[in-house]
Amino acid sequence: MTRLYVCLCGLLLLPALAITALPVSATDKKPADRGNLSTDYAATARKIIDTTLAGNDAWNKLEELCDDIGHRLSGSPQLEKAIEWALHRLREDGQENVRAEPVKVPKWVRGRESLVMVSPREYELTMIGLGMSVGTPPEGITAGVIVVADENELEKVGEKARGRFVLFNNPMPTYDPEKGSGYGTAVRFRHRGAQLAAKHGAVGCLVRSVTARSMRTPHTGAMSYGDAEVKVPAAAISIEDAELLSRLARREKEVRLTLKMQARDEGMVDSANVVAELRGREKPEEIVVIGGHLDAWDVGDGAHDDGAGCVMAMEAINVLRKLKLIPRRTIRVVLWTNEENGLEGAKEYARRHADDLHNHVAAIEADSGCFAPRGLSIECNDPERTEKAAHQLDAILRLLEPLGPMKTSRGWSGADIGPMRPAGVMLMGFMVEGDKYFDYHHSPADTLDKVDPEDLSKCVAAMAIAAYVIADMPDRLGGLPAKISAVPYVDDETGHGH
Repeated sequence: MTRLYVCLCGLLLLPALAITALPVSATDKKPADRGNLSTDYAATARKIIDTTLAGNDAWNKLEELCDDIGHRLSGSPQLEKAIEWALHRLREDGQENVRAEPVKVPKWVRGRESLVMVSPREYELTMIGLGMSVGTPPEGITAGVIVVADENELEKVGEKARGRFVLFNNPMPTYDPEKGSGYGTAVRFRHRGAQLAAKHGAVGCLVRSVTARSMRTPHTGAMSYGDAEVKVPAAAISIEDAELLSRLARREKEVRLTLKMQARDEGMVDSANVVAELRGREKPEEIVVIGGHLDAWDVGDGAHDDGAGCVMAMEAINVLRKLKLIPRRTIRVVLWTNEENGLEGAKEYARRHADDLHNHVAAIEADSGCFAPRGLSIECNDPERTEKAAHQLDAILRLLEPLGPMKTSRGWSGADIGPMRPAGVMLMGFMVEGDKYFDYHHSPADTLDKVDPEDLSKCVAAMAIAAYVIADMPDRLGGLPAKISAVPYVDDETGHGH
């Protein structure tokens, strides 16, 4: 029904498009005369919105990626197929400098897995192994379980955890329009829970899935052993099963579980980032990066995380090229590999392009799902430049208001663009309505039917406008960096974005 609505709207808009077609330049003014981004680019922004909503190729691309290829974990044949698909589609669209930039990535294989409660009754729990976890012996591990809410409760139980599974039943807060999802408060147990449990002599770690809502759906994600000498298997269970175990524990029932996991690490293998460009007409050496990550967990189809983010970027430059809107600077699409369990694609991109990161004007990452666009978050290692850029973004986002309410936020941008932070690149996260994203995130429910085609088209239009204006505006967004840092990017061990 939504797709039919979009098509009908498109037919109604076609006469208007014929009347309002514009030349390549954003306005009739010369570049030096442009003083207000929200007025200088108003006609061009309207044209991009009308054209994109009238019809585009984003949904077709996302169908091919999700339905024909499916999940795409690093090191898997599906990811390599997705890389070849992206290269083919970008070349087919006529993009420039389309290439695969080699990256070594970890190959972690899930294998078969199960978690069964053997007492006080026999019952199969809904579980999913955490990415990069070790496996169990073939016969599995059978042990009791102790339930804690957080690190403090684990410290209090102390030796009682020895020889048992530790379950971190830490609820993720429900979405708050002002505060966000609360993901950052709950994900630490998924990321570091196995380290904490092993320090207390536990035989395994279980975590409540990092989501606020569930229909008995488990959510996976990357975990880390850090420098731990003892590595215990780690898995997530559904909210419903975490609550069941908690109720039994409160009633002092003796609960015993059997965990079986065939998970294994097969080392580093070959993969690649996918890169393509819409070359700038005046300053092609200056670059605005847009993109998402092509890999996805081995459950679901990675539709929201992050197939849609990749397709948004691919189609954004496709729309601009079809409209013959060639900006001053180059817009570069980057589809990163291995965001989910290593960030090797992001780190390799920063290493490979270290000599020209000073020419990277900005980078926009879409990795929050495909819902109605809501603006951009911004961060940079230079506070003064960040504030200047934020005010410029306010003007740019006014151009997107026909697509819905927009705002500029300060803070987190994205995991894949993070390694460019030391070089002073202006980093931006593509923000969307966040109420439902973590219902599907890292779960078997992350499938194409959860994506609204109209929202996808709106996101394409929003990204195309933001990228075009930033790449075309006379002055560099936020101004020139005062100096370039040589400090390498270091993962902050929060697990955010992994």
